Amino acid sequence: MKSQQVKRAYSVKHALKTICGMLTLMLISFSLYAQDGNAGIQEATTQVKSYFTTGTTLMYAIGALVGLVGAIKVYKKWNDGEHDTGKVASSWFGSCIFLVVVATVLKSFFGV
Repeated sequence: MKSQQVKRAYSVKHALKTICGMLTLMLISFSLYAQDGNAGIQEATTQVKSYFTTGTTLMYAIGALVGLVGAIKVYKKWNDGEHDTGKVASSWFGSCIFLVVVATVLKSFFGV
């Protein structure tokens, strides 16, 4: 009876060692696919630069939508005869200009 318990304990230990060994070998093989730091940074830079142009175009589109919404609000206030129409118009116009200027400055600052 005791020899069967020893065999079971040995069998469980052997199975655990085998599983741990296989996991270690798998982790080592994954690290072999890794690249050095310079290549990773270069790839990240390339990806960010490709996203930057799309993001700038998105900012221009958002600026256009903000301008349209602002024009409609100013038109409505003007037709209603409200006194703060000039203030509302300047704030909407300023926000549109800010979006366009920020997109352009960032584009020229980062050289994209």
